[in-house]
Amino acid sequence: MATEVRLGVVDSGCTPAQAERLGAARRFWLEDGVLREGELQPDRLGHGSAVLARLQGEAGRVPVLLAQVFGEQGSTSALQVAAGMLWLAEQGATLINLSLGLQQDRPALRQACAEVQAAGVLLCASSPAQGAAVYPASYPGVIRITGDARCAPGQWSWLGSAQADFGGHVGERRMAGASLGCAAVAGRMAALLQQQPGLGRQQLLAWLQAHASFTGPERRRAGDA
Repeated sequence: MATEVRLGVVDSGCTPAQAERLGAARRFWLEDGVLREGELQPDRLGHGSAVLARLQGEAGRVPVLLAQVFGEQGSTSALQVAAGMLWLAEQGATLINLSLGLQQDRPALRQACAEVQAAGVLLCASSPAQGAAVYPASYPGVIRITGDARCAPGQWSWLGSAQADFGGHVGERRMAGASLGCAAVAGRMAALLQQQPGLGRQQLLAWLQAHASFTGPERRRAGDA
C-alpha cells in the first residue's frame, strides 16, 4: 500500500465546497458507446455528495480522490466504474469506496477489481441487506458493507452473513442505507490506516471485527417491515 493513505471514491460527484478539498478528480462517461474522460461536473444526483460527507465525517483529513461515473441518471456502466477504479489506483488510492451495485457480473469490472486488489488497494462496496447479489460487492476479496439501523454514528457491526461482512450507520437517509453504511465503515477504515501505518488487510478486518458494536445480522421482530 502507499505510504500516504488516500481514499478513493467512485460516485456521482460532490458539492463545490467538497471539490475544493479533493486531491484529484476525473469524470468518466460513455458517448456513442465509447469511454470518455474529462473534467468533473456538478453532482446532479446528490448521492456522491452525501456519500463523501459520510466518508469525510469518519476519515477526517485523509486525502480524497474522486472518480465521477454517474450523470443525471442513477445508473452507470461496468466500463465506467472499472475505468474510475483503475484511475484511482493510478493516483495512489489506498482504499476505494464503491457505494454502488450493478445487477450483472461484467468481465471488465471483474478484471478491474482483480487488478486493483493485486496492486494492494482495498475495495469496499455496498451490498443490500436482502435480495440478489450485486457487483462489485460479490467479487472475491471485496469488503461487503451494508446499512445497519442498530448503529449510531461511529458504530459498526460485524455481520459475516451471505449478504455483507459489515454494517454501518445509516442515519435518516434510509433510501441510501447501504450506500451510507458502506461510506461510514470505509471512512473508519481509512482513518485507522492513517493512525496505524503498515496495518495489513487481515489485521484491519480483525480489528474492525473485534471492536464492532454488534455481532451478527439484525434480528427483525414479527410485524417489522
